[in-house]
Amino acid sequence: MQRVFPLPAAAVDRARLWLDDVKVAAPRPASTVLLVREGAAGVEVFMLRRHLTMAFAPGALVFPGGGVDARDADADLLWEGPSPRAWADAFGTTPKHARRHVCAAVRETFEESGVLLAAVPGSPDVVRVDGEDWERDRRRLVARELTFSELLERRGLAIRADLLRPWARWVTPEYEPRRYDTHFFLGVVPAAQMARNTGDEASESIWCVPADVLDRAERGEVTLLPPTRICLEELAAASSLAELLGEPRRTGIVRPRLEARGGDLVLVVDLPERS
Repeated sequence: MQRVFPLPAAAVDRARLWLDDVKVAAPRPASTVLLVREGAAGVEVFMLRRHLTMAFAPGALVFPGGGVDARDADADLLWEGPSPRAWADAFGTTPKHARRHVCAAVRETFEESGVLLAAVPGSPDVVRVDGEDWERDRRRLVARELTFSELLERRGLAIRADLLRPWARWVTPEYEPRRYDTHFFLGVVPAAQMARNTGDEASESIWCVPADVLDRAERGEVTLLPPTRICLEELAAASSLAELLGEPRRTGIVRPRLEARGGDLVLVVDLPERS
């Protein structure tokens, strides 16, 4: 299925300059997590409003996430759940890269929402992270005074990859100077934990019904990037968490492209068929 999005006003001049001097930046790997729960009105998703001072997508409503980095490549991290090979098959990448993306998804979710998808090996329950000592460790992780592997090893924890599902994969359009190859994951907030705005990159956080956010975007009350909008539309179409978590999902790679149509620049998005 093909979708066409108008180019944001703030990006038009940048896109036209790029067409005059085409230079394509290499996309950086990134991971994003759609944290969901069952609410009174159906499925709800946790979202953050980015600070207006952020270089990428200032003021936009987004899901928790961020770039993959060296902290996510430690092969000694304990792991429970689907293997890196299974994740690689779902995202169309290599096991090495898939493992890094899963680790980044868990780390970034903890950094940006306070939710940590980790547990003592063999335990069915995730660890509680509501103490002051946990908040100190989270802040040290954000400040890069502590690595993710050090945090998990010291507390005897394993990543719970089984609490995530593959959802989508988007690559930032070529005209953007800051580009990402983002792997989107779906995750249910564990009963023992609570998502919150940690304040590091967001001005506020909300639990919201996807359809309500889409309505607000139509009225111009909130800003949504195309990947966020598509993900919200897919969440809005689900009747329950059980439906979202039901069948394994393979992702295609979505590469929005710049086109001139009727004198205007637009983003054309070819969405893959889901399986």
